[in-house]
Amino acid sequence: MTKLVTDATGDQLTYKIIGAAMAVHNQLGPGFKEEVYEKALFVELNQRGIATERQYQISVEHGGEVVGLFYLDLLAEGKVVIEVKALSHQLTNDELAQVINYLKAAEMPVGLLFNFGRRKLEYRRLFPPMTSGPVQRVGRDDVKRE
Repeated sequence: MTKLVTDATGDQLTYKIIGAAMAVHNQLGPGFKEEVYEKALFVELNQRGIATERQYQISVEHGGEVVGLFYLDLLAEGKVVIEVKALSHQLTNDELAQVINYLKAAEMPVGLLFNFGRRKLEYRRLFPPMTSGPVQRVGRDDVKRE
């Protein structure tokens, strides 16, 4: 039997989370609001023994002052940021940048971005930037139109 590659968390945690998200999508299908999928994935992960917190608060500080607050949809095992979307369109760089910002602010090793809004579950595994510079936001507004 083939052994799964370990991920940035040092184990197979992200693979297990993706499997849980697939189970949720197979059960519910597309068409619900984001909050429904967030709650369903929270339930599924906890039923599978993966300790998960909803709406986990992360603060960004500068000069000893809080200058920003983020609320992660889900945080699994204190190390995997999970962002849930229910979009009819494919994931864009805007959604990817959102998770990368969360990873940088939370200083977490890996993030998972799920889009439950399409016929087939769409997901991406993301990692924090290698540099300490600002996160580049590129999105639909930057696409060349003919």
